[in-house]
Amino acid sequence: MANFDFDKLYLVNPCKLDDECYSRAMHAYKIIDNVIFFKTFEESIKNLDYLIATSSIESINDKRHLRNSVFLENLVEDVYKINGKVGFVFGREDYGLFNKEIALCDIMLRIPTSDSYPSLNLSHSVGLVLYSLYIKHKYEPRKKIKIGNIEKEKLYNYFSELLKEIKYPEHKKEKTEIMFKRIMGRAIPSKWEYHTLMGVFSKSIEKIKNKKN
Repeated sequence: MANFDFDKLYLVNPCKLDDECYSRAMHAYKIIDNVIFFKTFEESIKNLDYLIATSSIESINDKRHLRNSVFLENLVEDVYKINGKVGFVFGREDYGLFNKEIALCDIMLRIPTSDSYPSLNLSHSVGLVLYSLYIKHKYEPRKKIKIGNIEKEKLYNYFSELLKEIKYPEHKKEKTEIMFKRIMGRAIPSKWEYHTLMGVFSKSIEKIKNKKN
C-alpha cells in the first residue's frame, strides 16, 4: 500500500497485529497504526459508496450474475470517475470472499491469470491492483530531456567519421549510416545519453588518429 500511495486499510476480524507484523511492514508501519478494525463485513462497508470485490472464480454462465466479472485493466480506466468513497474488497488468503460478501459489492474484479493456476496469493492480488491504479492515475514518469536536430546531426557526423577512420567498406557505409539513424530514431536518446555516445565516438576517433600518426 505504501509503495503505491494508499494508506486507508480496513480489516474485518483479523488476527492480532503483533511485533512480527510491524517487522514485516518495515517503514510502512504507519498504515498498521492507522488500521480501522471491524467485527463484521457489513459494518466495514457502511461508510463506503462503491464496493469492488476481488475473486479468481467467475461465472461461466452469463445467467449467473453474482460472479460476472470485469478485468483489472478495464476497471482502472474508470475507477477514479466514481463519486464517493471506493473500497476494494479482498478475501481471506485460503478461500477468498463468501458469496454473500460478493453480493454486497457493486462489481466483481478479476485479475487475468492462467487457467491451470488461477488463484493469486492475497498480497500479490493487492499489489497488482494498487500498482495498476497507481500507474494509471497517480504516477508521472520523469521526462527525459531529448536531443534536438543540432545534436542529432553532430551524432550522425561523428558516426560517419568513425566509419571513415576504421576504413569501413565504402559500399556498406551508406546503409550502415541509415541503420544507425533508424536506431537512434527509435531510441530517442536523452541529452545525457547523447553526451555519453559523443564521448565514446570522440575518444575512439582520437585514438585511431593518434595511432596513425
